[in-house]
Amino acid sequence: MINPNSFTNGIAVRAACRDGSWIKPTCGLAGGFAQANLVVLPKALAFDFLLFCQRNPKPCPLLDVTEPGDPMPRHVAPDADLRTDLPRYRVWRDGELVDEPTDLSRYWQDDFVSFVIGCSFTFESAMLRAGLPVRHIELGVNVPMFRTNIACRSAGVFHGPLVVSMRPLTPSNAVRAVQITSRYPSVHGAPIHIGDPSAIGISDIARPDFGDAVPIHAVEVPVFWACGVTPQAAIMAAKPPLVITHSPGCMFVTDIRDEELAVG
Repeated sequence: MINPNSFTNGIAVRAACRDGSWIKPTCGLAGGFAQANLVVLPKALAFDFLLFCQRNPKPCPLLDVTEPGDPMPRHVAPDADLRTDLPRYRVWRDGELVDEPTDLSRYWQDDFVSFVIGCSFTFESAMLRAGLPVRHIELGVNVPMFRTNIACRSAGVFHGPLVVSMRPLTPSNAVRAVQITSRYPSVHGAPIHIGDPSAIGISDIARPDFGDAVPIHAVEVPVFWACGVTPQAAIMAAKPPLVITHSPGCMFVTDIRDEELAVG
């Protein structure tokens, strides 16, 4: 079994994904290196999706966009291959999940455009450095993610609800988390909601739509950040013929340092 602490950078994580030795979520891996969501779709849909990202920058902060057919995200990891370098992918046909492969070779098309989107796993390193607890990392599970009643701004065929990730914190730690994560707008930035889940349409905080449930202690409140799984909800709503994404929690680890994305 691979020791997660052995992954000291994005290159190491990607190599393990490429050879199939790591097929689990990437939270907590390669601390200090930015992680990213992935959306891959035909060129004919690329403008609509680019516009969707521009209109919804909190859940879809763009880090890189590839040329059609090019699997290399040359801005964030020039030697990477998006067909092999994530632990697990999702293949969507007409809005339905049809496969979760660990390699995209048999699905790849010459007209595919890949969108690399900032991920909140990036700012978790900053939270940990500040001494804030990150419950799903403590428990070794995937972050809980929920659909909300907040509608994204539509663009072309793409529309759907905002998806959020949740981390429980004490009120004082929540204030500190706002201060820390607001420095990272390229990876979702500050929370979009703190407190009552029902206010954003979440009926059962113990039953996430994606990821794993985590306990919320009596002295804590749930803190919600915009999440890069939002495009998957838009894909389910738009039902395009073919789109590929990362599997929730199984991110692309870049060569970009967290602090390169920090502002202020």
